Amino acid sequence: MIDIVLTDDHPVVRAGIRAVVETEPDMHVVRECATTDELVSWITTGGRADVVLLDLRFGSAQRGGVDATRDLVAAGGPPILILTTYDTDGDILAAVEAGATGYLLKDAPTEELTAAIRAAAAGETTLGPTIQQRLLTRLRRPDTSLTLRELDVLRLVSDGRSNDAIARELSLSRATVKSHLAHVYNKLGVQSRTAALSVARGRGIL
Repeated sequence: MIDIVLTDDHPVVRAGIRAVVETEPDMHVVRECATTDELVSWITTGGRADVVLLDLRFGSAQRGGVDATRDLVAAGGPPILILTTYDTDGDILAAVEAGATGYLLKDAPTEELTAAIRAAAAGETTLGPTIQQRLLTRLRRPDTSLTLRELDVLRLVSDGRSNDAIARELSLSRATVKSHLAHVYNKLGVQSRTAALSVARGRGIL
């Protein structure tokens, strides 16, 4: 029996996932968590599970799924399968870098979700078809793919941060931030912040 923890801040979503998962004879939901803090606390104080199903984004006051993934991996927690609606390059790469075992979108077919859960429980990496395609595109076009740090900078630009604010948040010099932005502009073929954000959103990078 595969013991599963569901972590999502929407009760209806958790109920829907539970209904799907528990129709499988070899799967059982042992815990539902509405916040990442609840999840990390439960796991690090002795909670046992074979797989964690984790959304990426929660309320602004909470740590996100990427940070929770990093914390659980550091604590030697169970495999983490990201189950989310977000499919940007930045989200995918951040989750994989943090140690997620798999990444699926919430509209994945039932058989894809259950196969991913079994793979995660077996310690195997699993990525949904959409996610695989995004990563393959990055590999085929490395010259136009943004690095994680460039994505961090661009994400903060989209939040309206100045270069100085970005430098403080990422512990970088102002010159380094400007250098990252120059690389972003070059890769996206633009000459301004506004154009960079427009192109990045159009390509699904943000």
